[in-house]
Amino acid sequence: MKDWPDFNDTGDLPVGIYQATLSEAIEHFGRGTLQRQLVARRLKRIYNLARGTGHLGRFIVFGSFVTAKAAPNDVDVFMLMDDMFDLSEVKSEAATIFHNRAAQNWLGASIFWIRTMAASGGEEEALKSWQVKRDGSRRGIVEVISND
Repeated sequence: MKDWPDFNDTGDLPVGIYQATLSEAIEHFGRGTLQRQLVARRLKRIYNLARGTGHLGRFIVFGSFVTAKAAPNDVDVFMLMDDMFDLSEVKSEAATIFHNRAAQNWLGASIFWIRTMAASGGEEEALKSWQVKRDGSRRGIVEVISND
C-alpha cells in the first residue's frame, strides 16, 4: 500500500506530483462517501479509455477528487498524449474524453489534453502548471502511472 502525505490545512495534498498506480489512487481517494466511489469509477473509465488509444503519455488527476473534500463533484484530469496521437482516429466512446464539454456532460469529468510537442517549457513544466489553483495558491496533484 502506498504511503500518502497528510492533507494540508486547506485540505489539499502538499505541493508536488505524487505518482501512484490507478489502484493506489482509487484505494486512497475513492473510498468513503458514495460520491467519492462514483467519481472513482469515472476516473477508472476515463483512464482505461485514454490508455486504450495507445498514445497516452502522462495522466494527471487534480482538483477536488485528490483533496479531503467529502463529496467531490467531478474528477479533473490532464492528459499528455504522445506526438503521434491523431484524434480523428479515435472512435466510439473513447473520442468523448477528448472533448471537454462532452466529457463533462457524459462522464462528469473536466478533461484537458495536449500532445507532448505542445507542452510549453517541456513535459515537467506542463505538469507543474496543474498544481496552481484558481486563487494562485499551489496544491499537490497525482500522476497515475501504468504499472497496475
